Amino acid sequence: MTPPTAIQVNSTAASRARAEGLPATINLLTWPDDLSAPAPFKQQCTTAKSNRRQLSLHPPQMTEALRHARARQQTKDWNTDYALRAGVEGTIRQAVAVTDLHQARYRGLAKTHLEHVYSAVALNLIRLDAWWNGHPLDRTRTSHLARLELRLAA
Repeated sequence: MTPPTAIQVNSTAASRARAEGLPATINLLTWPDDLSAPAPFKQQCTTAKSNRRQLSLHPPQMTEALRHARARQQTKDWNTDYALRAGVEGTIRQAVAVTDLHQARYRGLAKTHLEHVYSAVALNLIRLDAWWNGHPLDRTRTSHLARLELRLAA
């Protein structure tokens, strides 16, 4: 016997809730316990401890905006813009990894600016050295555990 793909029932309670970080409310639909999926199929449907079923629906404007954004992500223009952003984020990641830019070592705007300038010079020298010697820059991150495994294997 295969589980049902959908059971059509009417919601017994509808309420509005504010989701954290979202500007709009979410409609919450709740069904009673006795309308849950039959017991043999419950493990395939949910890992919830109680039988309560709840469905969260975004307002139509938010759903349409999300659908529009996902469709736009499939265009060539969006991919071109995102490739530029990915390059900038890669540079920032390298700066953080090499020079620890998460936190300034010095107090004061002038000293912090000087630290950023030195960090940029160091990154440029690292990139020039890699380019002159024909070594490509790392394109993937290697976890600490993977580096340890490589070191122990050698």
